[in-house]
Amino acid sequence: MTGAAGTSGGARHIAHLHLHAALDETEYGSVIELMSGITPHVHPVPPDAVQLDLTSALRYFDLAPYDLVHMVMLRLKAHRGVDSSAGLAGNRMLATMAADTAPPGSATWVPADQAAAWLRPRPVTALPGTGRATAALLGRYGLHTVGQVADVPPATLQRILGAGPARLLAERARGNDPRPVVPREPAAHLAADVVLDRDCLDPAQHHRAVLGLTDRIGQLLRAEGQVAGRLTLTVRYADRSSTTRTRALPEATAHTPGLAAASLALLDSLGLQRARVRALAVRADGLLPSGAAHRQLSLDPGDDRAHATEAAADRARRRFGPTAVRPAALAGQWPPDSANSGARKVSWPRAG
Repeated sequence: MTGAAGTSGGARHIAHLHLHAALDETEYGSVIELMSGITPHVHPVPPDAVQLDLTSALRYFDLAPYDLVHMVMLRLKAHRGVDSSAGLAGNRMLATMAADTAPPGSATWVPADQAAAWLRPRPVTALPGTGRATAALLGRYGLHTVGQVADVPPATLQRILGAGPARLLAERARGNDPRPVVPREPAAHLAADVVLDRDCLDPAQHHRAVLGLTDRIGQLLRAEGQVAGRLTLTVRYADRSSTTRTRALPEATAHTPGLAAASLALLDSLGLQRARVRALAVRADGLLPSGAAHRQLSLDPGDDRAHATEAAADRARRRFGPTAVRPAALAGQWPPDSANSGARKVSWPRAG
């Protein structure tokens, strides 16, 4: 519904704001800074949205939730010249869905006691993560709305979708989303790439480039305190075509030798021979905090020595610079003069 109502004790009040403006990185950062003056619980959803947990701000501003959302929208317009629309609900998923129904300049509020009734008539594709293929499969069983999915027995839904997807869809169809609004979430993936000024036909140079990119990925992962469960290699050719290969790792890791073995296996699987390569990129995803990963026990003392050596090299890089220590295979100049290279962290995954 669109309108104001009173607060309910103990309920969370999450706002999702769509920003109706084309913002560059600096402008978007200034919006986040402005929102942080209202609540410390600000979750960026770049490039054109932001989520706020307003629960603790209600008492400070002495406003009802709906009125506080409109105050936020007015501040955005007054201080940054940004028009917006908003959704307000008891969790992030419902707030996002509510925002999708709000016209520019207005806000849609879904109070907790009305969430189930508000969800029931909506198409299943309105639920985050439910694409056309899933909707088509559910449609073959006569399940077209959120309410119909919510009414299906769990065992039946599992037979249609499988245990994991069925459990997640059932929770969403009932309006449940326990995720907190956090200032920053772990990276969705880490990537490193190199673009060559001249086409490269030498397989040894392809091998060297992939090693260099993987070494960067390993350093980024360890600096972020994360491990990767999957690697993707993309090779772009002189004719602007490209090839991409992905491989799941035997165990999630940030150990450069393990990452390098996987990325080089991906390169070998392409059978490039003397292909005219213009650019290469390595991406790590399936990221987890390093403390949450399981490392397989090894009876090889060399494995522990390799990890200790890598930790020492990381300390040397932090003290003397990123090129202070390099793998032997990269001795000399890396990246070459003919390359423009970079590594990046993608830190704001999509909500939902």
